Amino acid sequence: MDHELTITTLAERPELEGPMWSMKDLWPEFMMYDPIGWSHMGRIVREFPEYVLVATDPAGAVVARGFSVPFALEAEGRRTLPDRGWDEVLLWAFSDLRHGKTPDTVSAIEITVDTTALGRGISHRMLAAMRENVRRLGFAELVAPVRPNGKHLEAGASIHEYAFRVREDDGLPHDPWLRVHVRAGGRIEAVAPASMTVSGSLEQWRKWTGLPFEADGPVEVPGALVPVHCEAARGYAVYVEPNVWVRHRVA
Repeated sequence: MDHELTITTLAERPELEGPMWSMKDLWPEFMMYDPIGWSHMGRIVREFPEYVLVATDPAGAVVARGFSVPFALEAEGRRTLPDRGWDEVLLWAFSDLRHGKTPDTVSAIEITVDTTALGRGISHRMLAAMRENVRRLGFAELVAPVRPNGKHLEAGASIHEYAFRVREDDGLPHDPWLRVHVRAGGRIEAVAPASMTVSGSLEQWRKWTGLPFEADGPVEVPGALVPVHCEAARGYAVYVEPNVWVRHRVA
């Protein structure tokens, strides 16, 4: 565990925005082309800086970032966490902001650790800090459309089985990132089967992955949680990523 981190909000340290975006991370390239994420992540920095956490080491280098957004889960027509997970909650948050709806819940969007700082327990610290920040801002719940980071090793496995799989020795989740959430006090609630969608031409997918994308059917792509569906005759491929909703009571 890294005890020498300083974790602040971007509202408190706006000068860290540039270094925050410059971090080296392990996100697969194709993940950068979800149109909702692409169009909304920068807006979180501008419009919700108090919901953005940045961790620096003793030398002042940025080693982790955490994004979250407030939204009105109890608004009419909602009440349950959406099947479209990550994409939907981003749309809800900015729609609520535009229409002046009072938020009642905060959703985690991302916790990313610089590749040079992996293996030091920083993700645990960031999740704890996010929980505390949500509490400080006056909310009782943090929800998270969690991207289970071991699922890519079993791309063909059912997310509905994988999400609730536990270890025999302690009953904690099989997946490492879900395990962090549960240890922090979270409860696995549901699967978001269509949490993020990335579509592109075959040429785009070849560029993003280095794979041929020449035949119809599923294509296993490094880093993808499920296979990408290729329609070779029609010239496109689509990735629909499932996530797992976790709910944290923080107050």
